[in-house]
Amino acid sequence: MTSFLSHVTIDCHDAYALSEWWKPVLGYVDIDGDPNEPGHEECMIRDPESGQQLLFIEVPDDELPAKRIHLDVAPREGTRDDEVERLLAHGATLVADRRGQYGPGTGWVTLADPEGNQLCVIRNAQERGDG
Repeated sequence: MTSFLSHVTIDCHDAYALSEWWKPVLGYVDIDGDPNEPGHEECMIRDPESGQQLLFIEVPDDELPAKRIHLDVAPREGTRDDEVERLLAHGATLVADRRGQYGPGTGWVTLADPEGNQLCVIRNAQERGDG
């Protein structure tokens, strides 16, 4: 027997604001019949195609753990570099640029969302040559 991944939970200070930030980044939507609203302490969003879910939960601690979550994202359309520019324009901040670290066209870019959660932007399957 095995377990399945129900959803990914992210500890945060403002569940609504962070869920709203991530929705356009990933193309996710609110759960049908359960819209997220300002002041909600728990906000879940889902991928309308795959059903994958992210749950943002407010925690009372002033200091959040340094490694609460780490997501790798790849662009559905366009290139890794286009996606990096889109996310920076959306309010992400640059943490580290590792493009070309292992030769031309390789690597990733580490960004942070508005609460400091890090995410890496990787090349999509087409850019890697596997899709």
